[in-house]
Amino acid sequence: MNAPVRTIADVAAGPYASVAEAVVALRDVRDRGIFSDGELTPWSQAVGEVAVRIAALREVLGLSSSSSSSASPASASPPHVGLLLAGTPEYLHLLGAAACSEIVVAGLNPTRRGAALARDAALADCALILTDTDHAVLLDGLSIDIPVISVDSPQWADLLARHADAAHPDLSGAPAGPDDLVALVFTSGTSGDPKAVRITQSKISVPGRMLADRFGIGPDDCVYSAMPLFHSNAVMVAWPIALFTGCSIALRRRFSASQWLDDVRRHGCTFANYVGAPLSYILATPERPDDADNPMRVVYGNEAPAEVRHEFARRFGVTVVDGFGSSEGGVSVSRTPDTPDAALGPLPAGVSIVDPETGASCPRARFDDAGVLLNADEAVGELVADGPGLFAGYWGDPDADAERMRGGRFHSGDLAYVDDDGWVYFAGRSGGWMRVDGENLAAAPVERVLRRHPDLVEVGVYAVPAGEVRGPGTIGDAVAAAVVLRDGAEPSEVAAGMGEFLAEQSDLGPKQWPSLLRVTAGLPRTASFKFRARDLTALGPDPAGDRVWARVDGHRTFTPV
Repeated sequence: MNAPVRTIADVAAGPYASVAEAVVALRDVRDRGIFSDGELTPWSQAVGEVAVRIAALREVLGLSSSSSSSASPASASPPHVGLLLAGTPEYLHLLGAAACSEIVVAGLNPTRRGAALARDAALADCALILTDTDHAVLLDGLSIDIPVISVDSPQWADLLARHADAAHPDLSGAPAGPDDLVALVFTSGTSGDPKAVRITQSKISVPGRMLADRFGIGPDDCVYSAMPLFHSNAVMVAWPIALFTGCSIALRRRFSASQWLDDVRRHGCTFANYVGAPLSYILATPERPDDADNPMRVVYGNEAPAEVRHEFARRFGVTVVDGFGSSEGGVSVSRTPDTPDAALGPLPAGVSIVDPETGASCPRARFDDAGVLLNADEAVGELVADGPGLFAGYWGDPDADAERMRGGRFHSGDLAYVDDDGWVYFAGRSGGWMRVDGENLAAAPVERVLRRHPDLVEVGVYAVPAGEVRGPGTIGDAVAAAVVLRDGAEPSEVAAGMGEFLAEQSDLGPKQWPSLLRVTAGLPRTASFKFRARDLTALGPDPAGDRVWARVDGHRTFTPV
């Protein structure tokens, strides 16, 4: 754990290893594999299941058994299969089939509904959708001209049975180069319609190998994966670590905070991935004296606040490492042992923070004695990388490709600032800028301050039109905060004391004070647990079932809306 951190760039520069090679290399491993629903599928069996699915899908899609030898980026587009499935071994078998053949899988988000789900399937050019009993209902009544097969149906069972004797994948002609496409993964859609990110062989193998090396994971370990398999976090972190080390992986159909520790103990899990709020949800379960009596060593993910990381590490006796990256893979920031709590890590070589309008590098952040950022207007900018990194483009969206890669540089869409010591601080998404009284403000620094409140377990800061909160004729934005309270906290008491709490935070500037306070049972989140601010921006001061208070400018008191 104290060894120098190998970066994605370090691994990418070394010998290339494909996901397909990692899958086939497990064909004789019988004592490790995929845990799910109390059963173990040995890797030897799983590799056989991959072969069966390659043959079965080729039959359904009308492909010849030798299609892999002719499929390449320069040839006709390979067929895409949409996956609308729970997190089961079936999903991993299909991912493996895509890695070892010309077939490409597209992870469909089950929280998308109706026309939005149909739109995603069409954008991904799905020639077939595989679903299961739990998710088939989402397709009922949709106007999609795409064949659908349930993996729980007799039709699928018969199809697999016809190819039960399929030989292990032959990689001699398989499209397994670093740029060959394995899957499409949709972005979270926090700021607009989701885009289909191209997930290549190297985009899976490089981070998986890097993290396995970084955390010393070997065959005797076990990865715990409860994050959705249609999201990049699981596809690029959990699954490839297990593949490249030959260790077991324990799946859960859906994340459960109350079952997390029991699962970890049952399967001897030593590594877990997360994205967004799951650590907070686990901490909200009742603490037990023996919580730290478990095999877990490392929990790795992103977007967990510092206080959550520290408390999770204390309670469960684990190391929590929070990284920074995105589905696109263009920018990655790794924490080091000496990284300040609020920072993402040191600014990587080849990455800069630039003015989104001019492209000029932003000056370093300046702070007053209390830690208030004095030059947010000039110091906060967009994280930009000198090249594409692992970004392989979007599927079917050349305009989005051009927007991401401008002037040969990858534009992340993430706002940040850097201090004189070179530490990078996240400031929010570019769509999360708030223009308050002529000054640009970012959401993340305000969220970090509000999380200090002892009664708040979740915080989301966002913009609302100033005229709706501060009175007609007021232009620009007002700062709003949506919060979830700890059990037993009284909303009216929290609101009554909020002004005093804000006044005590010396590093919170006056324009950063929320003008609207929304107490809610749960923040709107994507399927990958990311805060979806636009849902609340659209509500403005409308309670919509929540408790809402507003604050008149210059006053500390929040009054009910």
